[in-house]
Amino acid sequence: DTMRRVVRQSKFRHVFGQAVKNDQCYDDIRVSRVTWDSSFCAVNPRFVAIIVEASGGGAFMVLPLHKTGRIDKSYPTVCGHTGPVLDIDWCPHNDQVIASGSEDCTVMVWQIPENGLTLSLTEPVVVLEGHSKRVGIVAWHPTARNVLLSAGCDNAIIIWNVGTGEALINLDDMHVDVIYNVSWNRNGSLICTSSKDKKVRIIDPRKQEIIAEKEKTHEGARPMRAIFLADGNIFTTGFSRMSERQLALWNPKNLEEPIALHEMDTSNGVLLPFYDPDTNIIYLCGKGDSSIRYFEITDESPYVHYLNTFSSKEPQRGMGFMPKRGLDVNKCEIARFFKLHERKCEPIIMTVPRKSDLFQDDLYPDTAGPEAALEAEEWFEGKNADPLLISLKHGYIPGKNRDLKVVKKNILDNKPAANKKSDLINAPKKAADASNAQNEAKLDEILQELKSIKDTISSQDERIAKLEQQVAKIAE
Repeated sequence: DTMRRVVRQSKFRHVFGQAVKNDQCYDDIRVSRVTWDSSFCAVNPRFVAIIVEASGGGAFMVLPLHKTGRIDKSYPTVCGHTGPVLDIDWCPHNDQVIASGSEDCTVMVWQIPENGLTLSLTEPVVVLEGHSKRVGIVAWHPTARNVLLSAGCDNAIIIWNVGTGEALINLDDMHVDVIYNVSWNRNGSLICTSSKDKKVRIIDPRKQEIIAEKEKTHEGARPMRAIFLADGNIFTTGFSRMSERQLALWNPKNLEEPIALHEMDTSNGVLLPFYDPDTNIIYLCGKGDSSIRYFEITDESPYVHYLNTFSSKEPQRGMGFMPKRGLDVNKCEIARFFKLHERKCEPIIMTVPRKSDLFQDDLYPDTAGPEAALEAEEWFEGKNADPLLISLKHGYIPGKNRDLKVVKKNILDNKPAANKKSDLINAPKKAADASNAQNEAKLDEILQELKSIKDTISSQDERIAKLEQQVAKIAE
């Protein structure tokens, strides 16, 4: 008992949440009603993206962060899917690129113009086809450029090279039931998954093997979540046999017993965990709850320490979580959530109260920056790299993003490569030829387009002349 009474020292003990004023919310948004347990919202330092109700297909809205207030009914959307959108994820290495998974069995990758949308976007940069049922999960690789994972209701996980539009890894025989979520570890060498069969699996995607698995991670039948922490441990949320919500911490090297297991309450919303590796805080947002609970993970018992709860009146339909580089370091903001209501999105700011206005380097260790540490090919060949870190001392200034280019390989050219000297010498020439051919094709395309525009204009001119004659006759 004496141990219990000593208050644990933590700089995050007094973290408090605060919803922004009404005029700082995004209003009049028809948030999607699809019954799917994803967060429906994705944010980065430039944009907030929200899956919305759409007639006849699937759509999501992308708003520049500063575009608060009432959103016009006619505001453009990203609407190329033919079925409802189930999950969206911003690329960590390019703030203008976002991926979406849909009931139409496809994954699409979109390039958002620098200042946001002025017209609805119907043409993705690339369509990734390979799932036979709806795609409910999309997750970018944390450190390799253009590597995207998708998981569908066909119980398959596919890892794509977005730069070439190819599926490079297909894990289709590891899960016997619906996959609830997939999480990359910090350097993207492993993934962990939770599934309807109550198992958590740790998978090496490049070797295509399950390294470890835990049966009945949580005894209850309702959906679970499992995420990797920065130190390699795994944090899970789920339900007990008595339908109480639980959270647990596991060491993947020994999954016999959890390091910690806590019962929470008997609410039935799935707990979505949002994790900040810099502060080791986990925020739990239950779907349909009106609160966000947060915990600090440490090396000392009880390992998962309850910090506090942010409560509000309205239940949440979904939640977006801002990357660290999008926060206001001058206000000691350590997390920002974007809470979806039925008709609006409300930012909630988590702050550590400090008297000083100086940069608090203990709250802001160097954090993952927007540069990719590896190219897709290097990762697929077996290389690993930790995220490239940046300092937030002077705040984060977004740089220019390069456009996402997709170079489709010609299947017919897939002859086995022989690295002869002559090939290596000819390689630059071939590349130049290829780019010339591409440029010519592009030019042809533009000329064709110009011709069709001219044709349209001349036919419209004729039509207008005819109409004018008719009007003149009527007037007479």
